[in-house]
Amino acid sequence: MATKVNLTRTKINTLRALNDTILVYDMEFNERLSRGGIILMDDDMKSAGIRPRWAKIYAVGPKVKDEEIKVGKYIMIAHGRWSRGQTIEDADGEKIIRKVDPNDILLISDEYVNDYTMTDKEY
Repeated sequence: MATKVNLTRTKINTLRALNDTILVYDMEFNERLSRGGIILMDDDMKSAGIRPRWAKIYAVGPKVKDEEIKVGKYIMIAHGRWSRGQTIEDADGEKIIRKVDPNDILLISDEYVNDYTMTDKEY
């Protein structure tokens, strides 16, 4: 029998990252389309979707040493090196926030990066 999880949404005015923590949002776990036209199903919380993911930085802790890591930038995070999400609602709307360790960041980008893993076009 499956256990039903009750996820709550938290309304906030301010959310800060502590120490060397980085908070991110906009991680994509949607289905994708392979080059051969095969639909790769949503892989959230499944071992089948092992790959790094891009996310947008929401908050940066005061002890993060890398000056390139700033709110609003996009980072690629090593597979599975993020926390489970907490849904919050702020002035910009609803988002799922996750915690990331700075040691697990693979790439940094100023702009949104399409995840074309196993595909060469948007879905």
